[in-house]
Amino acid sequence: MSHVAREKQKLLNRLKRLRGQLEAIERAVEADAECARVLQQATACRGALDGFIGEVIEDHIREHMMDAASPDDPRTQAGEELVAIVHAYLT
Repeated sequence: MSHVAREKQKLLNRLKRLRGQLEAIERAVEADAECARVLQQATACRGALDGFIGEVIEDHIREHMMDAASPDDPRTQAGEELVAIVHAYLT
């Protein structure tokens, strides 16, 4: 995952926030919080995980599909379209 190394700190920060969100869900369940509150926290956590996955996929696309291509190369346009699709699907 060499392409991830460049974005390592950003990804680690996202994972730390995810860990915090999971711990908040755990505390809510332990405290017998309302179902709506637990579900709200869980969906926020899912959104954060989707964001993490989107970042890794985007980095992968840019590294392996687009870096070798020139800006005029059709692969560059296809890569940008794919990144947009991934972001639309995951966020």
